[in-house]
Amino acid sequence: MTDESPSERRTEPRHPIELQVEYKRLNSFFADYTKNIGRGGTFICTERPLEIGTEFVFKLIVPTLERPLVLRGKVHWTVTPEEAREDQPAGMGIGFIYKSEAERKLVEHEVERLMIGSLGKVLYRKLIGNHRKV
Repeated sequence: MTDESPSERRTEPRHPIELQVEYKRLNSFFADYTKNIGRGGTFICTERPLEIGTEFVFKLIVPTLERPLVLRGKVHWTVTPEEAREDQPAGMGIGFIYKSEAERKLVEHEVERLMIGSLGKVLYRKLIGNHRKV
């Protein structure tokens, strides 16, 4: 883990939320959980973080969606089990990678919807800023 705190590495605000995430590593499938999510990425809690720089495809299971969101991400930073603390569990910080502008907008819309559902519109606007239409 670097000396920067996770919040200093982010370009977008994150909101605590737990969603199941599924991904494949070598020939094994893993099911872990997010700790937080924002329009630019997520933190996946795992005792087995992938290497920094690894690009991979994962499924984000959102209870209100008929099908999981299938996303591409890149590991930007990790916290090993040895580095984990009470306020920072083991896992990996993932930045979303988009194939197109349309995909970026779709994912950002779903993430905003999740955040509004959890926070409410007023608190969401205070955290994100009034420049976004809700």
